[in-house]
Amino acid sequence: MIEAFQNIFKIPELKKKVLFSLAMLAVYRVGCHIPTPGIDAQALAQFFKAAQGTLLGMFDMFSGGALEKLTVFALGIMPYISSSIIFQLLTVVLPAVEKLSKEGDAGRKKIIQYTRYGTIVLAVVQAFGISIGLEAMRGPAGELVVPNPGWGFRLMTVITLTAGTAFIMWLGEQMSEKGIGNGISLIIFAGIVARIPTAIGNSFRLIKTGELSLFVLLLIAAVMFAVIAAVVFMERGQRRIPIHYAKRVVGLKTVGAQSSHLPLKVNMAGVIPPIFASSIIMFPATVGNFIDVPWVQAASKQLAPGKLLYEVLFVAFIVFFCYFYTAVTFNPVDVADNVKKQGGYVPGIRPGKETSDFLDAVLTKLTFAGAIYISAVCVLPSILIGKFNLPFYFGGTSLLIAVGVGMDTLSQIEAHLITRSYEGFMKGVRIQGRR
Repeated sequence: MIEAFQNIFKIPELKKKVLFSLAMLAVYRVGCHIPTPGIDAQALAQFFKAAQGTLLGMFDMFSGGALEKLTVFALGIMPYISSSIIFQLLTVVLPAVEKLSKEGDAGRKKIIQYTRYGTIVLAVVQAFGISIGLEAMRGPAGELVVPNPGWGFRLMTVITLTAGTAFIMWLGEQMSEKGIGNGISLIIFAGIVARIPTAIGNSFRLIKTGELSLFVLLLIAAVMFAVIAAVVFMERGQRRIPIHYAKRVVGLKTVGAQSSHLPLKVNMAGVIPPIFASSIIMFPATVGNFIDVPWVQAASKQLAPGKLLYEVLFVAFIVFFCYFYTAVTFNPVDVADNVKKQGGYVPGIRPGKETSDFLDAVLTKLTFAGAIYISAVCVLPSILIGKFNLPFYFGGTSLLIAVGVGMDTLSQIEAHLITRSYEGFMKGVRIQGRR
């Protein structure tokens, strides 16, 4: 593996791509430390300590800690992700968008353009909501988070945060075009892994104070490595449906009988289900922080991570969104019709409706297994924090994203190495990404 990393710098094109991506990530991390004007940073930090486990905490994870400090990149890339998901769902709901998605490269570019516009709109709305919320926030001693509230502060915050999101979106697109890997995914990945040094420092601090024993820390490290290995195994897992093609005439040539396969992933929905589930459940807890009513405060506390009600609802929503998103992105009827039009068939299954029913049955079982796997990974942080007093958040959506993006990026680098006749990262084994 060390030799493979050394070979990266022997290929001029690959070296340029890797260094460009690293430079863009460095620019992003610098921006995560530039504060937005008009904020009392200390009062805001105290407020976020009390808001752990809410929707604010999840957004802060995706922004790499920028939201907690309210920097110019406080909104992070979440508006772009939300806009992308919305247009992906609209391809199923609206015929016009569906028609546009089937127009090839021109249609894809049009949808990307609409996604950018949607990102700006969402960023403006979210930035205005944050500015209003900041004016109502107070620190533990009652000090105002915004010393000089008013429309001047609101407009400045909206312009600053929206410009920051637009710049991050531009950075991600530049990385995808000129760098290595998916730029948007790498920005999220950078925000997640940026917290690792702090987590390691907190662990050693707890060992020094005697709050955490070395044996427990080693045990937790072993569990972490086992979980990461399990996530890699499940993300690569797929059910390969054999497809046979009969002898057919293509143009003026006769193509002989061929055999192929249709790969169906265990985790077809990716990280969308836990993101949606967390957003829905944490929304009441976030709103409850701003409503000074006893029963509302009590209800919001029951929806905090670690509580039984939260974990039950979290798993239920994950299972629901796994099936929902898989149904949106994979249509067994369309796949069966395409296979039939190409002269293919599944051995032992008649083409057409029987093939679509077979694919639907297989996909239902795989989705259930994927939903259980995602639920286990997402519930893991509550167990580690509640039972073992883990000083940092491990597992959940952040782990799924980090592993998936890491595999995708390494697989692209490995493809460049093998194309230039270099050995990959592991001899005799190819790294397979999420896609």
